[in-house]
Amino acid sequence: MSNSRVFATSRNSEPDTSSFVKDFLALIKIGIVNSNLITAFTGLWLAFQFTGIHFLQELDIMFCTLVGTAFIIAGSGAMNNYIDQDIDPVMKRTKSRPTATGRFTPKFVMTVALILLFVGEILLFMASFAAGVWGLAGIISYVVLYSMWSKRRFVSNTIVGSISGAIPPVIGWSAVNPTLGLSAFALFYIMFAWQPPHFYALAMKRTEEYRAAQIPMLPVVKGFDRTKKSMLIWIVLLFPIPFLLTKLGLGFIILATTLNVGWFILAITGFKAKDDIKWANKMFIYSLNYMTILFVSMVIFSVFS
Repeated sequence: MSNSRVFATSRNSEPDTSSFVKDFLALIKIGIVNSNLITAFTGLWLAFQFTGIHFLQELDIMFCTLVGTAFIIAGSGAMNNYIDQDIDPVMKRTKSRPTATGRFTPKFVMTVALILLFVGEILLFMASFAAGVWGLAGIISYVVLYSMWSKRRFVSNTIVGSISGAIPPVIGWSAVNPTLGLSAFALFYIMFAWQPPHFYALAMKRTEEYRAAQIPMLPVVKGFDRTKKSMLIWIVLLFPIPFLLTKLGLGFIILATTLNVGWFILAITGFKAKDDIKWANKMFIYSLNYMTILFVSMVIFSVFS
């Protein structure tokens, strides 16, 4: 396939390399890849710390796990873009994706997605059989259960999508210790409960876009008040998390509880907010900081626990 059929050319008929790279990163959803790698690394690191295995003795496992995880997430993101190429032009948030603009052909996108998924799975199975199996579970839950099945049909699509988002730390853990204990479950639970309030906040900001695309997100179907109540419930479900990871010490428990209380208070203020969109934006930003701080702190506290 020639370059001219994969992406547009500049006025001088030369490929715009910087634009291609930007489009490619958008295709694989590089932001999602990076954020999920943080959780995958945390699972990997905690497994090393809790089992007493030094990471320098297993650098090959670290490489295969992290690169393999990055590849299957990137491949799944590309596959999602392929599936959503008919609705992405409707939404402001997604209309600049290369599948929506026509910069990448569907055949090119499908080829990239399959290569990334295939290579990623090979790397994960090289790390451990369990990591490869959990990788497959992540691909199926995101591409099939979420993108192909629930996203356009059910208001519970966000919860279904949360399954795949909770799997990366388990992949990391299982690469070192295939026997999943309470700590691995806690990592899955954190990510599963974190995602609904995170994505509901985004959905509130983009309600009209989702309505135009006929995606049954909770704010579209049930309204803002019902969405706020759901967000509060999911945040409350995060409160037991610190006590499932007592191995990380008292400092982590205090920090995680403080983050939970802060998010809870912010969620409560939403019921009296005069500007729902402004409040939703605060919730969205808090959720991003929450996830980053929580998982980075796990790595730090595990070193001193």
